[in-house]
Amino acid sequence: MSSVHHKIIKHKIGLLNLAAELGNVSRACKVMGFSRDTFYRYQAAVETGGVEALIDANRRKPNIKNRVEEATEAAI
Repeated sequence: MSSVHHKIIKHKIGLLNLAAELGNVSRACKVMGFSRDTFYRYQAAVETGGVEALIDANRRKPNIKNRVEEATEAAI
C-alpha cells in the first residue's frame, strides 16, 4: 500500500474514531468536514471489507494507447 493510500485511510479512520470517541456522529462530521452520509458509507465499507475497503477505487476506464484492432493485428 502506498503512502498516499495510507494517508487517505488514516484520515477516514480518524473520522470513525472521532465519532466513537465523541459518541456523536453529527459533531464528528462537523469537526472533520465530512457529511453524515459519507461517514455512514465509510462505516459500512469497514464493516463489510475491513480497513482496506477505504482505499478509493479507480473509476477510470483503462486507456490503451497505440492499440491496433484485432483484425489488423491478425492480418500482420
